[in-house]
Amino acid sequence: MKKTIKLLRTIALDPSDTFVFDVPAMPGEWAVSGAFRFCGQDPAELSRKARAAFRSGFLGVQSWGWSTLAQIVPATEDDCQVLIELLARQLVDRFGAPDMAIARAAAEEEVTFAQSLARTRSARSLRSTARAATATSTRASVSCNCGKGSGTARHSRSWKSRMMSKPTAILTILMGARSGSSDE
Repeated sequence: MKKTIKLLRTIALDPSDTFVFDVPAMPGEWAVSGAFRFCGQDPAELSRKARAAFRSGFLGVQSWGWSTLAQIVPATEDDCQVLIELLARQLVDRFGAPDMAIARAAAEEEVTFAQSLARTRSARSLRSTARAATATSTRASVSCNCGKGSGTARHSRSWKSRMMSKPTAILTILMGARSGSSDE
């Protein structure tokens, strides 16, 4: 019997994401936080739609688009591996990761974080996020609408300690891509 885990999928309750984001995610695709896409960028200098993605978007891994909401869904370990491979390929193709091994390590970190957002809530619950940047870190607050009578739970995370303590695989890719692009 395969172990069941929880992951995130994009969901569209209305067409608003098509107006809010430059590229909206396709409903039902695997999702991760996507905050790494804004590493090293000043949110004040982003376009209006990119700022919306920074503040409140989950990244649809297949489309590389954004979704305001993500749904917690049951998944298998095989689903998790498919998601890791898909994200790793996107990191190579879109972010210039030097190889699949490095990209896979980064993707595993992102998927592990997505699992942590889903782990403590029931399947089919919806997640939203609110990010804010300070001079030294990015803070994210993730809300869960867990259904009738359950209220809203919040999960907050600051990336300051993670980013300052040691380079993670995702940050290594991003910093390499940024330094490589400045040489051109």
